[in-house]
Amino acid sequence: MKIKHNIIYLTVTAFLLISCGKKEATIEKTEVKTEKAETGHEEAPQTIASLTEDQIKSVGISLGPIEMKELTSTIKANGLLRVPNNNKATITSLYGGVIKTLNVQVGSIVKKGQVIATIANPEFIQLQEEYLTTNSRITYAEQEYRRQRELFDNDAGAKKNLQSSDAELKTLRTKKASLLRQLQMMGISPGKVNNSNMRSGLVITAPISGTVSSISAQIGSYVDVSSPVAEIIDNNSIHLDLQVFEKDLPKMRVGQIVHFKLTNNPETEYDAMVYSVGSSFENESKTVSVHGTVTGNKAGLIDGMNITGIVSLDKNTTPAIPNESIVEADGKYYVFIRTDKKPEEHEEESGDDHKEEKGQPAQHQKTLNFEKIEVIKGTSDMGYTAITPVKGIPADSRIVVKGAFFVNAKLSNSGGHEH
Repeated sequence: MKIKHNIIYLTVTAFLLISCGKKEATIEKTEVKTEKAETGHEEAPQTIASLTEDQIKSVGISLGPIEMKELTSTIKANGLLRVPNNNKATITSLYGGVIKTLNVQVGSIVKKGQVIATIANPEFIQLQEEYLTTNSRITYAEQEYRRQRELFDNDAGAKKNLQSSDAELKTLRTKKASLLRQLQMMGISPGKVNNSNMRSGLVITAPISGTVSSISAQIGSYVDVSSPVAEIIDNNSIHLDLQVFEKDLPKMRVGQIVHFKLTNNPETEYDAMVYSVGSSFENESKTVSVHGTVTGNKAGLIDGMNITGIVSLDKNTTPAIPNESIVEADGKYYVFIRTDKKPEEHEEESGDDHKEEKGQPAQHQKTLNFEKIEVIKGTSDMGYTAITPVKGIPADSRIVVKGAFFVNAKLSNSGGHEH
């Protein structure tokens, strides 16, 4: 009986040991799989995207070669629109007076010599009165001088009297010349001044042609030489001042074309031509002013507007691809090329196992693989961008020229999430 109990005890013990061994093996196998999975997540990111023919057709992905294009290299610079000082004018009155009429408003287009305003002052009448009085005195002084000359020539008059009359006549003629010039500056014709035609008002005219940019006076206000009435600016002479950095300065030359857009209206593009390159730095910005004359359309351009300009440089033949072929990720640029390389195998196996677990046999569709290659962007022109691969790309490579964004999205979504 004792022997029988011992046999049963040994049998149960052996069964337990075998069961524990299987559990430990299962745990070890699970740990190995877990370690492999964790190791897989620490590996380098996936660079091969695999797409089926149905996906390629539905998205419209197309391939093409890397082409050699003659692209115009450019320099981007910011700046301002400026009007030269000789095309700006402040309208003032040479004489003080009260504004009686104001014939313009902000935005009015005026011609040189056009009447802007009229002013009135009683002193204007006094000046005309003095001019008429001086004319009369000159007539009398001339008669007196002739009389003294005759007396002196006949030894009947003193030389002192002749000299005195001569000095008086010269003084009056000098005063008349001064008054005549003042009347002309006031816009009054001296020949038309008489006792019945004295003017109490003067006109203020535009010194240049242009657009009225501001008005500082109003009807009834008093203005003098130091009081501006209005300001005129001729925007037809507008030019741009680009601030070019020192490293780009050797590439700048007179005659280069500049395409620029307004910062607050980037939809419209304007053109200019470089006519002067500065020779000194602007303050502490380490930039040099490059001046360009605006050509063609100038509508909507105003002095002081901020602009962004693209200066066209020499043309270079370089490897280039369509702009939409390039995708950006994490501050870097990439393209996708057709490749025979395959994605990581563990992803495929896990996917097949997943299907087999569900009892569904894997359906193998024809797929195309694309490799993600980092590139450095260069000049962009006419819808193409020059590229320099970080690592070599075979000369006969076919790149994704359309649908690269979808390929990149597919790669990102399959980067360790599907399995």
